[in-house]
Amino acid sequence: MFRLVNRFNYTIFKKINYRNASTISNPAVANIEGQWKSLSETDKSNLIKKLEELQKQDWNKLSIDDKRAAYYVSFGPHGPREPLYGQGHTSKVIIGISGIIAASLGFLFLTKKAVPEHPKTLTKEWQEATNEKMRRQKADPITGISSEGYKGKGYVE
Repeated sequence: MFRLVNRFNYTIFKKINYRNASTISNPAVANIEGQWKSLSETDKSNLIKKLEELQKQDWNKLSIDDKRAAYYVSFGPHGPREPLYGQGHTSKVIIGISGIIAASLGFLFLTKKAVPEHPKTLTKEWQEATNEKMRRQKADPITGISSEGYKGKGYVE
């Protein structure tokens, strides 16, 4: 009889002292990624101090939630590590660059249309007149257009 009562007590105390894995030691630490933005500054500082104290202990004794919370507080995307660019930033950049390229091409075509195709100095008469002027001024008398026996075209293309 004593053995039966003892076994019954052992089973009951085992169930009472058994901690379910789903219970959370600190609800503020669970799902810290989702709760961080809604926490007040005092709650954040208190949580950071608590996690600093927990990290001074043996890491094997910390729960998974405590480890995740410590990692998130140390390296999470908040504060100075918050991403600079959010959703839709890439499309804005692509649209902006496309607009600048389109404006540049528009400016190029307008300038091509407004400016004459060839300047007057590219006509054959102008180039022949330049050759005559260089001969009169005796430009490059050793190997150039003013030299004796010169057989090149000079400035005529």
